[in-house]
Amino acid sequence: MQTTATEEVTVLVVDDERDVAELYTAWLGTEHDVRSAHEGSEALELVDGADVVFLDRQMPEMSGDEVLDEIETRGLDCRVVMVTAVDPDFDIIEMPFDDYLTKPVGRSDLLEMVETMQTRDSYDEQLQEYFAMASKKATLEAEKNPVELDAHEEYREVSERVEALREEADAAATEIDDFESAFRDFPSE
Repeated sequence: MQTTATEEVTVLVVDDERDVAELYTAWLGTEHDVRSAHEGSEALELVDGADVVFLDRQMPEMSGDEVLDEIETRGLDCRVVMVTAVDPDFDIIEMPFDDYLTKPVGRSDLLEMVETMQTRDSYDEQLQEYFAMASKKATLEAEKNPVELDAHEEYREVSERVEALREEADAAATEIDDFESAFRDFPSE
């Protein structure tokens, strides 16, 4: 994606409910270039060149999950946010999305998410994975009680992965700080 502050972000809104898609398009269209699709096959025709995709999970004929899989298969460089009325379950752990919003969502939620996705896109793959996994973990924690979470091996694996990625990110940040301090301490002539 790699957009700058002066570049316009292209957003694709995918929702089979036309009223919802039109509302999101109107909200986002004040600040971004927005396309909309009302079914999965149409989304796949329009996804090339999109920076951020807001994708509904439940659609007839081709589900949002199937669209998401095809986006990953094509190796497209876009951030995907699931925006859906489907309460998240443990199946989201393996899904290749960047964030998850449960409907209803407001204008500010969508605009903030575009900004968040722009920021995340500037990160390396490891940091992007950290944020995607942390988002899944937080989503599950918001929807499930501690007993349900503790009962699922997948949740424990996500928690361990988030912690490992956080530690790796912290180590990388420390290396950068050490590198920068070495240059500050280097005598100038």
